[in-house]
Order: sequence, then C-alpha cells, then structure tokens
Amino acid sequence: MYNSQPTLIGRSRFSMKTYNLFFIGFGTIGRALAHLLQEKQSILQAGYAASFQLTGVATRRHGCAWNPAGLDMDGILRMADADGRIGKRSYEEAGLETLLKDSQADILVEITPTDRENGEPAASHIRTALRGGRHAVTANKGPVAYAYRELRDLARQADRRFLFEAAVMDGTPVFSLQRETLPAAGIIGFRAILNSTTNYLLTRMEKGMDFEEAVAAAQAVGIAETDPLADVEGWDAVLKVAALVNVMMDFPLAPAAITRQGIGMLDPAAVRRARAEDRPFKLVCRAVRTPNGVAGSVRPEQLSTDDPLASVSGTGTMLCIETDSLPGLIIGGTAPSPKTTAYGLLADLLAIVRAGPSQRSPF
Repeated sequence: MYNSQPTLIGRSRFSMKTYNLFFIGFGTIGRALAHLLQEKQSILQAGYAASFQLTGVATRRHGCAWNPAGLDMDGILRMADADGRIGKRSYEEAGLETLLKDSQADILVEITPTDRENGEPAASHIRTALRGGRHAVTANKGPVAYAYRELRDLARQADRRFLFEAAVMDGTPVFSLQRETLPAAGIIGFRAILNSTTNYLLTRMEKGMDFEEAVAAAQAVGIAETDPLADVEGWDAVLKVAALVNVMMDFPLAPAAITRQGIGMLDPAAVRRARAEDRPFKLVCRAVRTPNGVAGSVRPEQLSTDDPLASVSGTGTMLCIETDSLPGLIIGGTAPSPKTTAYGLLADLLAIVRAGPSQRSPF
C-alpha cells in the first residue's frame, strides 16, 4: 500500500526536537527562509521529527529582538515587510555573543552582506557562534572564500556544523553532492558559469540590447544591484571559485590569486556576432590542479555550441566537475530567487538534524 507520509530519517517519530534559530540579517533571504520554514512545518515534523523556532533576529538597520521561548514569526515578518523596527535595541549595543546566549540559540543563520575584500563581518559572526558551541549555516560566500579552513576547524573542535550550501549556485546541491554522493572521488578541476547576472546580461546583449539597457533590464527583474560592479567585473564569481576550491578541492586558494576579467570590456556588437557564429561568450570560471596546487580564473571566453556551458542562458548556472573517477559530472540550476537560496539554508538545517548527537563535519 502506498504510504503518503514522508519517511522518517534517523529519529523516532516520538522524539521531536525543537531547534532554536537566531537570524543575523533579515532581508529578502531571511524572510524567504522564514516563510519556507512555515510552509514546510508539517513535513519537517513528520519526516524529520524536528521543528524550528525563531528565538532571535538582529539587523543593523532595524534593531534586534529575542525570546528564548520563541518569537512571533508572523509578527516579525510583518514588521520587516513594512520596513519597521524589529526591536528598539541596536545590534551593536547588544553584541552577538550576548544575543546568542540570551536567545538560547542552537543555530546561527548568517545572512548579512559580505565584504568582497575580506569576507567580514560574516566570518566573525560565524566564529562567535562556533566558539559559543552553536552550529552556523550561511548563504554568504565570503567566509567560505576567506576563512573556510579556520571555520571548519573551529566547527570540528566544538563538535558543531558549519554549512554553506546556499553560498554558491543558490540552493543547487553542490557541496552536499561531494560530501554525500562522491565518496573517495578526487576532484581534478571544474569549469562553471557561477554568476547568473552576467549570464543574463550576455543573453540580453545577444538579443540586441546595449550594455546599459541590459543592466537596466537585470535591475528591473531584481537580479542586479544598483551598483552591479561586483557582478560585471567578476568579483562575485571569483569568491565562488575560491569557495569551491577551498572546500571541494581541499586547497586554500585565496581570491586574490584567481585571475579575473569581467564582461564590462565586451562590445555588445561582438557579443551578437559571436552568437551568430555559434561561438557565444560566457563568463567562465575555471580551476585545475597543477604541480604547485590549484590555479583558478574568471574571464569571458567564446565557447563552441557543443560545450554544455554554451547552452546556459538567462539566469542559469552550471558546474562541470572532473574527478579522478568520473570524467564529466554536470549540475545546473535555473531561475535563482530568494526562495531557492533559502532552500539551500533549509537543506543545511536538515543536515544538522540528520547528523544527530554527533555533529562533526566530514569537511
């Protein structure tokens, strides 16, 4: 007989555990995660014997609030959507270490903006959580690009988890793919399209827009910032390459060591001509093992139409991995959104649930 109930993973149906979450940052991603937790509540309880409650939230603009018995999620969402104050006390005044303790948080959800020069303040937020014996999950690529080994080791020492599925390719299961489904496989290198904004811009230019029109279109649909420099000049892609190399290839590649060239120098007429000649431009991210370690690059390249990366249009992303056992493994995603990023965070939360009492990370 067909059983419509989710399969229980790793826990007795009668040993429900509640995890207290502290959100630092509560913008579009944080709110999308809050909605997703509400939407999936019955599945999480039936399938994982787990529930999550928000016991703290802190933002620099809107203050902070905490209650170890649980905050009113709907009320917090209403205030955030109305651009109102979440709490009267400022984050700087309260201090993260004190807030985590007073909220009795089990897991820090770190979703603040990143500084592309050093991965701060996100890396320090995660350090504070791990040193206090709490798990940390983030959608922030900065800490993985700049401080991965330090934070990984802190997590191991504390027997906690530091997870970051949403840091690269939103919710596409990139890091968990290696962690859970590629046992003993050594990664030789990868090629990828990792920045959806630049791919969208190139697609729009292929269809006749000039560069400024393409940027305006990307901003209108919400995939480009007011200042798109980090995307256009390749900085976002560089941090993602560093994160992938640091984790999946176990090599400490600094962002500054990655060769970088953005798409700002491309002439829209040349972009259209390249497409007409079936050799389209893409902002290609590469990493390859060398006798001296790993070399990485981000630069526009013309690809042949039989190259899988050439088929990625609009806001799509793709990662082509070469391992010592599998010569070509491809994973991709389309239509990134706050919800897809939030799903990556949810996947990390459930990885913590599945790990049970022993939380030591395999990374």
